[in-house]
Amino acid sequence: MAAYVDVINNNSANETVRPVTNFPPSLWGDLFTSFEMDTKLSDMYGDEVKVLKEETRNMIISGDSKLSEKLVLIDTVERLGLSYHFENEIQEQLTLAFNGHFEFEPKENDDLFIIALQFRLLRQHALDAPSSIFKRFTENNGEFKNSLVGSNEDVKGLLSLYEASYLRRQGEEILDKAFSLSKARLESVAPNLPDSPLKKQVLHALDQPLFRGYPRVESRRFISLYAQFESKNESLLRLAKLDFNLLQMLHKKELCELTRWWNEMDLVSNLSYVRDRVVECYFWGSGIYFEPRYSTARIIQAKSVAIISMIDDTYDAYGTLEELKVFTAAIQKWDINEIDQLPDYMKICYTTLLNFYEALDAELSPKGRSYGVLYAKEAMKEIVRSYYIEAQWFIKGHLPVYGEYMNLGEITSGAYFLTVSAFLGMDNATVEVFDWLSAKPKILEANNIVTRILDDIGTYEGEKKRGQVTTGIDCYMKEHGVSKQVAIQRLYEIVENGWKDLNQGLMDSSVSLDILIRVFNYSRLAEITYKHDHDGYTYPEKGLKPHIISLFVEPLKI
Repeated sequence: MAAYVDVINNNSANETVRPVTNFPPSLWGDLFTSFEMDTKLSDMYGDEVKVLKEETRNMIISGDSKLSEKLVLIDTVERLGLSYHFENEIQEQLTLAFNGHFEFEPKENDDLFIIALQFRLLRQHALDAPSSIFKRFTENNGEFKNSLVGSNEDVKGLLSLYEASYLRRQGEEILDKAFSLSKARLESVAPNLPDSPLKKQVLHALDQPLFRGYPRVESRRFISLYAQFESKNESLLRLAKLDFNLLQMLHKKELCELTRWWNEMDLVSNLSYVRDRVVECYFWGSGIYFEPRYSTARIIQAKSVAIISMIDDTYDAYGTLEELKVFTAAIQKWDINEIDQLPDYMKICYTTLLNFYEALDAELSPKGRSYGVLYAKEAMKEIVRSYYIEAQWFIKGHLPVYGEYMNLGEITSGAYFLTVSAFLGMDNATVEVFDWLSAKPKILEANNIVTRILDDIGTYEGEKKRGQVTTGIDCYMKEHGVSKQVAIQRLYEIVENGWKDLNQGLMDSSVSLDILIRVFNYSRLAEITYKHDHDGYTYPEKGLKPHIISLFVEPLKI
């Protein structure tokens, strides 16, 4: 959160002096205020996509290809962002592989590239591949073989092992070693590799491992890279380009609808302290799910991000403690009659909040899904209670012990609230799914930790410049008596353990993988938003801007 400055009274004018936040204005102007779908072009693309999809489907399910070829094909389809068309087929083929219906050729059993690829794909699809598969590459003492450690030749194998290591869980020592080894070797050989698609893959993977990446951003990058592969499949490449542009048209249409909704509320004029980030909110929504079938869910999620951002800024950057006390109580009561107790600017916030959920209830009720709104309201009440406690800490300069800070910070990170919101528009998110989430399963707890700490590290420098005292890093430094650098290093270690727990959480059989991956995707959003210790949401110029342009502005050349 931004710095909180206690109010003071100007006796001569009797005016309340509030914190100065100076959030940058929106980068986007009128870029997304209108969009007209080119139906002739989209129909033409759509017709060709249908044909190419059938070709691809036949390749995936073909019984003539070797297992290694099938794995490479599935990986390519997923990296190109096409797997949502073939979810059942891919799951079926990988399940057959997991159950031993396909076999490698003898020489492939010791092929590091293929073995690591199969391991990664299986785990990505909640098929519990054992990490012991990598023992074939180790000595009796458990260390990886010298031939692997010292080799500069099998860069593809090392890269495959490196990417697979990001699927590791707690206690998997062999994968911890695989990560350290492959990362060190790739960092060593990368500068000396000849310019090639492989070198670009290595350098990018060292900066952004595939499994933690924002799916659509990674697909956009890989489409361009795949075009440079000598071994590329031209039909697959064309399908990926056509499909990307078709989806981009849909996303632009949704973004236009969202922008109109935001502009009609005119919050930026009426609440000058609120960050104008509706485009970035949509980026977050599409990071949870980009698929066409989740169009309604995506818009609801983007609006929910915008609403909680407004509430967060009210607590963080403008409200006085007395105002926030009344505001918090009003939200707990959730009654429009409470509005008279609020100052004028908070009346706008409160009305906007209640109207949003009333409209949401009206939208979801005909589908028999209004129960989700009740969970979302309770999540909102919980987060504002926590915002208020944080505000008290900030004003009083209270520095709690780190555990106390995190107990609250995991709530104020917004991970739980926004995960509840993410399920509102998903038809497969039943009452049982909301109850599962409300019980705070392990994957959610891990998600809360990862997002909270990445947020804290990414926003730290900006908050210190604004005079913030109570930050997670400061709490850790004080409690453990360490420097900022050491604190950040240790917090990143906690994040790494959190990712391991997220990986384990994907094996939760209580709900479907389609539900689980939405929770996981929230951590991916934190990864890209706070990349390189930068607050890419508040300051998108050096953060989210290039990704937004590549996804929602510039189509691929066909």
